[in-house]
Amino acid sequence: MDAEDAYELPLEPWGPNPAILLVDLDAFFASVEQLDHPAWRGKPVIVGGDADKRGVVSTCSYEARAFGVRSAMPASTAARLCPDAIWTGGSFHRYREVSRAIMAIIGDETPHVQQVSIDEAFADVSPNALNTEHPVRIAARIQRRVAELGVTCSIGVGTTKSIAKVASDMDKPRGLTVVYPGQEAAFLSPLPARIMSGVGPAAEKALADAGVRTLGQMAAASERLLKRVFGKNAEMMRARACGGDASPVEADDGVKSVSHEISFARDLTERSDIEAALATLADQVGRRLRMKGLKGRTLACKVRYGDRSLHSAQRTLAEPSDDELCLAPLLCELIDKVWRPGISVRLLGVAVSGFDEGARETQGALFDLDEDHAPVGAPAPLIADEAKRRGLIDAKDALKDRFGEDAVRFGHELRSATNLTGSSSKNPADYK
Repeated sequence: MDAEDAYELPLEPWGPNPAILLVDLDAFFASVEQLDHPAWRGKPVIVGGDADKRGVVSTCSYEARAFGVRSAMPASTAARLCPDAIWTGGSFHRYREVSRAIMAIIGDETPHVQQVSIDEAFADVSPNALNTEHPVRIAARIQRRVAELGVTCSIGVGTTKSIAKVASDMDKPRGLTVVYPGQEAAFLSPLPARIMSGVGPAAEKALADAGVRTLGQMAAASERLLKRVFGKNAEMMRARACGGDASPVEADDGVKSVSHEISFARDLTERSDIEAALATLADQVGRRLRMKGLKGRTLACKVRYGDRSLHSAQRTLAEPSDDELCLAPLLCELIDKVWRPGISVRLLGVAVSGFDEGARETQGALFDLDEDHAPVGAPAPLIADEAKRRGLIDAKDALKDRFGEDAVRFGHELRSATNLTGSSSKNPADYK
């Protein structure tokens, strides 16, 4: 449905049923780049790493998708498929700025908004005594206002979050797909099982091996099969396949971790280079922690060797911290648990979690950790005097706030900058 049709065509009654929207920004990073660079509009644009440096595609415009380019594709493959594409490393500060403006538009319509990533949010616009407007008209207004900013979104409208999510993917870009109350089973039943959130490649194969390929078949599958495939989530997944999942739109689902990882164009082998990269990561994570007003008790690092194997370690801090000048020496000590001289390093990552001082530490979404993490003695911060250390950090933050993230850098950041693929990863919480 076109957004304008929602105003001009008669709509089916919604009744007192729940109404959930999933607002999904179309090719968001690439769309912002085309907005900011008018000459790029209508041309294939790829946001991501350098094709010559092991980078990956973060996202791409629909013009690039026509050539077969997709998110998470190796940049070298994308370059072969679309040799005339315009490449950009991206501007996350600008993406966050546009994202906040769009989330404000959604917030104008309802206080019940759950942002799940920088480019995606659920909104509960269920009819009630105060809100009698048809949910589809609300969705159309959001879509029109987003377009006025210079980017587009696709919206799914349904009675549950899972229905809205699937519907949002049905018609892109700038689609508006509505699943009216009572039509849930008919809408979902013929769709492939893999389209539902929670059905990953392993689950898809296990279901297919049992002859279950559609959501309708999954809804009717035996309890034994679903438990074998999904474990304790079996009934939840059946409910999703039926369209009956009733999980609420939660305005604040909490930040569990703040993390960042970087890949290297050339494997690191020298300890001095690894320590410089860890210090750079500590700077980036510390900066985001302060922007969120968070301090964490659990520090973790991840390393991917040249042979692509993953190794990780974490430790509990004596006190919650957002101070990279304290975190960096800890990371340089922690790396000894997962790296030895002579081992090449392809990727490094850092995460801080455990924000609730009274709660048990929460593992960051970026890492899958199984090492012990008992508190141990901490090495000295890079600057011992706390007042001087905080003064330096505050001054650096003030300069970045005023002139942008690249306004000031430490020497170790410059050392690492020439050996990056241009690809990086941030956990979804970092975009809130």
